[in-house]
Amino acid sequence: MALAAAGLAASAFAVLLAPPRLAGQADPASRASNQPVEPFPILGRLYYVGASDVTSFLIATGGGLILIDGGFVETAPQIRDNLARLGFSLRDVKILLNSHAHYDHAGGLAQLKAWSGARLLASAGDAPLLEAGGRGDPLFGDELPFPPVKVDHLLRDGEPVTLGDTTLVAHLTPGHTRGCTTWSMQAAGDGRRYDVVFVCSTSVLPGYRLLDHPTYPGIAEDYARTFAKLAALPCDVFLGSHASFYGGADKARRRREGAKPNPFVDPQGYRGYVAAAEAAYRKRLAAERASLAAAPR
Repeated sequence: MALAAAGLAASAFAVLLAPPRLAGQADPASRASNQPVEPFPILGRLYYVGASDVTSFLIATGGGLILIDGGFVETAPQIRDNLARLGFSLRDVKILLNSHAHYDHAGGLAQLKAWSGARLLASAGDAPLLEAGGRGDPLFGDELPFPPVKVDHLLRDGEPVTLGDTTLVAHLTPGHTRGCTTWSMQAAGDGRRYDVVFVCSTSVLPGYRLLDHPTYPGIAEDYARTFAKLAALPCDVFLGSHASFYGGADKARRRREGAKPNPFVDPQGYRGYVAAAEAAYRKRLAAERASLAAAPR
């Protein structure tokens, strides 16, 4: 769990560092993160409809459905079929949201939008990458493209997104990408209301530069502000863009087995994830500072 909590799970990075000649999830590590899994209710009207590690979440509201993240290009049919297994239809998805503009989370958005007719809401920091299909990424350049998708509305930090009787709040948590967006909401279940947080990502990818010739200007400061913001968020139910971040496979197994209390209620896991991820960032920052200090002048 510590490795996943630090955001350094191998599957999360092998996907993003796949060779340029590979498309979609053609490499073994990507396929491992995109295995089909049975959809299931997490809490109340919040459902899991994603793959084995690349996540997608469905929120049923009184005014239609909200879908968070589209996985790879190849994940879109899985998500469509998972909705059907739960008795829902993509035609009822009114709003599409994205955690961040990497091809293992945004690759399926164009297809899902075409099937559903939903509006895509995204941050100003990531919208250009989404509309360019991942081309021009600060780290990957044009090497990991995905189908471009039009953004219908640019989100502000702290902006509420309401559909029916449900409101999600966008928290801009940049660093992993310029517009990395963490979402929060409240969900009812077991006779009470819970604070739910969908963490974007906090990992500092191999190849990122924080100080000298930074991957993008201000990236180190963005990470620092992100950790402060995440630490201040109330969280009972901890979710994220990769199931490995929050021990999703084990929690799903226990949930299906009827475990009580609900294993997804995990405030300690959230605090541990944020603390471990910040420690990994600070270690990386210290290493870059030491390298700069030791460099010949």
